[in-house]
Amino acid sequence: MPTPLPPFDFDLLRSFVAVADHGGFTRAAARLGRTQSAVSLQIKRLEEALNQQVFIRDRRGIYLTTEGEILLTYARRLLKTADEARVRLLEPDVGGVVRLGTPEDFATLHLPDVLSRFARAHPQVSLEVNCDYTANLLEGYGKGQYDLVLCKREPQGGGAMSAGGSGPEADEAASVWREPLVWAGSERLSLPPEAEVPLVLAPNPDIYRRRAVSALDAAGRHWRTVYTSPSLAGIQAAVRAGLGVTILPKEMVRPGLMMLGPDQGLPELADTEIVLLRAPGTTAKAAGLLAEHITRSLGKPGSH
Repeated sequence: MPTPLPPFDFDLLRSFVAVADHGGFTRAAARLGRTQSAVSLQIKRLEEALNQQVFIRDRRGIYLTTEGEILLTYARRLLKTADEARVRLLEPDVGGVVRLGTPEDFATLHLPDVLSRFARAHPQVSLEVNCDYTANLLEGYGKGQYDLVLCKREPQGGGAMSAGGSGPEADEAASVWREPLVWAGSERLSLPPEAEVPLVLAPNPDIYRRRAVSALDAAGRHWRTVYTSPSLAGIQAAVRAGLGVTILPKEMVRPGLMMLGPDQGLPELADTEIVLLRAPGTTAKAAGLLAEHITRSLGKPGSH
């Protein structure tokens, strides 16, 4: 009798994908809401179960092995299929309208696949998605314009939302993502360490605008705003053309852009936290299922 293959543990696969996506155990642990040692142990368990090494670790960092690259493709498929099955079996006939507010960059980078899977599992649910700045989303949330809102805040362990004023208390907010932020520029722009920093920013009340100005002021670095656009595509185009630098989520630094930092005299940036708010009194099944789906897909792993 052939030896049966060990079953895949979805929790181990989620940790594996997180380490691969974030380039290390520390960020993966923060993403998963676990300790670095716990994530390291999970990768060890995965490698032992497969009898294959999936990562190479050296002084320069951590890299996928050939076997790890193969596994990553299948791990993503398995996790997506498992999430779809869970959503489909929980409430297959749910319907209604869900009003979701989200920052544009998060909607562009992370939500399309998540919402697509939800829509396939619940074809009777209509999604009304609006992209706006966090402060505007919170204002609309307070007026009852949204069932669910994804918004940005400074990382925190407790207390009220820090989104430019008063806001919902932290116990109403489910943290689903920590977004590593970086300075982004173009090879067309020369930025000596002591030069005035030309900034390409979204208009107020954008949280990245406040973050850029505060970080530079704290570092004693002179700056000036050279280009303002409410459009994420417009900001990226201006930076790509060499007009100035901006702050972007690390994963949005695509071809034509490059990460900047200490070599240009720019201060390190802390992560931004993405939280999900659900309107008080919202009892619609569709809104609840979408909230669970977003949290499960982007946040801490659940048990399978």
